[in-house]
Amino acid sequence: MFKFSWRKLSLYVSLLAITTFAVACASDGPDMAAGDATANGDAPAAEVECSRPDTMDERFCDEDGDLIADPPTDPSEFVNPDTLVFAYTPVEDPAVYEDVWAEFIEHMEDVTGKNVEFFAVDSNAAQYEALRAGRLHVAGVNTGGVPYAVNLAGFRPFAIMAAEDGSFGYEMEIITQVDSDIDSLEDLEGRQLAFTSPTSNSGFQAPSALLEGETGLIADQDFETAFSGAHDNSILGVQNGDYEAAAIANSVKNRMCARGAADCDALKVVYTSETFPTTGYGYVYNLDPELAELVKEAFFTFDWSGTGLEEEFGGDEEEPGEAQFMEITYEEYWQVIREINDIQGVEYTLN
Repeated sequence: MFKFSWRKLSLYVSLLAITTFAVACASDGPDMAAGDATANGDAPAAEVECSRPDTMDERFCDEDGDLIADPPTDPSEFVNPDTLVFAYTPVEDPAVYEDVWAEFIEHMEDVTGKNVEFFAVDSNAAQYEALRAGRLHVAGVNTGGVPYAVNLAGFRPFAIMAAEDGSFGYEMEIITQVDSDIDSLEDLEGRQLAFTSPTSNSGFQAPSALLEGETGLIADQDFETAFSGAHDNSILGVQNGDYEAAAIANSVKNRMCARGAADCDALKVVYTSETFPTTGYGYVYNLDPELAELVKEAFFTFDWSGTGLEEEFGGDEEEPGEAQFMEITYEEYWQVIREINDIQGVEYTLN
């Protein structure tokens, strides 16, 4: 097993020819109750004349150059709904995470003075479309999906989960069954590798770049691919023999094993990447700035002790996990993810 270097990957830029997957968002967003959010929150469809990155949708502006959409300059375009809708990144069992977030939802209600509804989105595309259409106000977006949400939906990430000492992140792992004869990346030639979704960093983007850059192996040419839809599905698929190997986020695997949903002793790690930022938490660009500040306050003042978040993400004495929400900027913390996307030629588009 060896560690991958992004500096080394840059040497392979000219070799990469990975098929770019567009985000296929339906014209109708997910069905969710959101108070008066739909009436107040539909983003303007017309192009706005202003400064923005080439990757950003033309309905948004970025005059301050921080790579995320600026709030509207016209206060009449602010969204201030009676009910805030919050969604965590899509997972296999949404009911589990509704309970996990219950105490936090109550805390956000106390801080903002709003009703807060937890909505379990069933796909990354549905989450982006709901943000874009104004039916979702606050969200946790998976690592690879954050640039899509930022550029297509006006998502403004401001926090990630971190340990008490400020450490954070997860690693991409390629896993197989413990008794498999796959022991290295090269052994994947002629075999099957499961990805999660095209917009996932650890579940597709990073391993695709890694495999071609380090070994010259090209998906669907040198090895068979499958898309499971979620890290949970990939992990259980390998454990149950549905997939020969899978690229996953080890933070998801570790949580599943800790609660007995997966058996880490039945899995073998073939490769571990450098550390990536975790799920990004933020709000939609046109949320009323005063309300947006209260949302941020809710994240940064939440006491994890004895809550579902501590139980799910907190780890144990031997391997402590997350214990707080830490302030971040998209410009700094997602630089490595943007570099991966640039190397792959990713285009942020709804078409």
